[in-house]
Amino acid sequence: MKLEKDMLRLYAITDRGCLRGRDLAQQVEAAITGGASCIQLREKNVSYEELVREAAALKKVCAAHGVPLIINDDWKAAVESGADGVHVGIEDAPVDEIRALAGKDFIIGATAKTVEQAQAAEAAGADYLGVGAVFPSPTKTNAVRITPEQLRSICASVKIPAVAIGGITRGNLCEIAGCGQAGIAVVSAVFAPDDVKAAAQELLAAVNKCL
Repeated sequence: MKLEKDMLRLYAITDRGCLRGRDLAQQVEAAITGGASCIQLREKNVSYEELVREAAALKKVCAAHGVPLIINDDWKAAVESGADGVHVGIEDAPVDEIRALAGKDFIIGATAKTVEQAQAAEAAGADYLGVGAVFPSPTKTNAVRITPEQLRSICASVKIPAVAIGGITRGNLCEIAGCGQAGIAVVSAVFAPDDVKAAAQELLAAVNKCL
């Protein structure tokens, strides 16, 4: 799947802890019908085989709606499951190595916290950047914070699109308006509320108003 900038408008990242026992595929579909334009499956504590199974099941949901499915960290599981791409952190497999092995149509996202990291990821073949944490994050309490000015500098330094990530809510979203990001990536803001579809709808409305 070719990544389009609009696919990054509301990028929803799964977290089993937020679901409180609710079915993952059902909640992902609710997020998509509410306006999520990209889904990332993030599972830190499952086996490779279980990750591939979950990814394959979610791929069917995402494909039915024309929404890309990205797998966190594990590009091999992404390829095996038929997912559309992977998102890698600074400590994960190098973007250029993944690109060489996974092919040109495989979506690769990369984390960037500095202009130098952003430009290196773009040069290595990344399709988009995840930039943050722009606010304190409940899912990554030790995440390095970046300022709106740093976000603006990173977005301006590359040609590929970027999503802002880290503690973003409807209440603080407008604080990062005008920084050049294509959209926002969120975890708990979509998947923690009881009504995931409504949460996605409200967040997308806020994105369209502020960004």
